[in-house]
Amino acid sequence: MSDDTEHVRGLIERWARAVHRGDLDAVTADHAEEIVMFDVPPPFEGVRGMAAYRETWPPFFEWQAQGASFDIEELNVTAGDDVAFAHALLRCGTEPEPAARPGFRLRLTLGLHKEEDRWIVAHEHHSFPDLGGGDP
Repeated sequence: MSDDTEHVRGLIERWARAVHRGDLDAVTADHAEEIVMFDVPPPFEGVRGMAAYRETWPPFFEWQAQGASFDIEELNVTAGDDVAFAHALLRCGTEPEPAARPGFRLRLTLGLHKEEDRWIVAHEHHSFPDLGGGDP
């Protein structure tokens, strides 16, 4: 595994631990000012820019403080010289959700680029599988 792959993996693992702790400054530390995030809750067109990204986290932290998990189960990273992407599956939910749906996982995809030898998250996408069974 390349040094860049290991570095990106470490960045994502630190980010997930910061999310779990509710540490907003650490969550945003390695993200681009022009971050684009598509998240599970609205707005469905996503959020753009660091200010909007930061605003999404306090409600999540409040929900998570009720005993929710946010744990990486699987993480795959591909890194080149100046761009990287990663996809992961995470346990994310409050009891009894994990027990009721043991295979239900949050899907995470990240796009990163290198700025002056530093990896930066430029795109973040969170989703859950659609269990509705209806037409889109």
